[in-house]
Amino acid sequence: MNWDQIEGNWKQFKGDIKLKWGNLTDDELNTIEGKQDRLYGKIQEKYGIAKEEVEKQLLEFLDSKKS
Repeated sequence: MNWDQIEGNWKQFKGDIKLKWGNLTDDELNTIEGKQDRLYGKIQEKYGIAKEEVEKQLLEFLDSKKS
C-alpha cells in the first residue's frame, strides 16, 4: 500500500489512524486530509517524538494494512 492509496481513501483510514494514534482529534484528522507531511507533523507534535520514529511507526502501520 502506498501513500496515494491512503490519501485517496482517507475517510476509511481515519478510523485506523485514530486507533493507532488516539491523541489525534477528529478535527485534526479532517485537517490533515490524508497529506503525509501533515500527519507526520501532527504525530510529532502530539507525541513529542522525532521524525525518524514517526516514519518508522507509519511504515509499520502501512505494512499492517497490507495484510
